Formats: sequence, structure tokens, C-alpha cells
Amino acid sequence: MKPLHDRIIVRRIEEGEQKIGGIIIPDSAKEKPQQGKVIAVGAGKIKEDGKRIPLDVKEGDTILFGKYSGQEIKINGEEHLIMREDEVLAIVD
Repeated sequence: MKPLHDRIIVRRIEEGEQKIGGIIIPDSAKEKPQQGKVIAVGAGKIKEDGKRIPLDVKEGDTILFGKYSGQEIKINGEEHLIMREDEVLAIVD
């Protein structure tokens, strides 16, 4: 699957079990992770003069994104997000 323009496909990175003060938080109460691995990237945004601006993120990057970023999709039964590059907050080194 190849996203168009400035969109990227991201697979969330699941975090370990959350514990607060010795209490284990059940899966139903956990927040979704806001970190993911970039699976595919589009070719970039096209400017008004027709030139293409390449994306800063690339396949394999680990990124941070906002809580409500992107649109959830399923690829081969696995949940992914598709989002615009401007929804990415940071690339984790």
C-alpha cells in the first residue's frame, strides 16, 4: 500500500503494561500509544509551481504523534494509522 502526497502509514508501537501506584491498569482503560513506526510514505506535497516537496520522515522512522492524529485503517487484519506528515510531532532517534 502506497500513501499519496504528504501522507504516511504508521503502525502503533505498543507500550508495556501500565502500572500506577502498584495498580495494574486494564487494557480497556489504557490510552492508545502515541508512538509508532512509519511503514510507508507518499512522494511528497506538490507546490503551486508543480515542484514536489519531499517528506522529512522515511520508512522505518519511529515517530511521536498527537493523541487524536490520523485515521485508523486495517491492513491485513492489523491496525494502522494514515496521517499527514504535518501531524507528526517528532522523529525519535
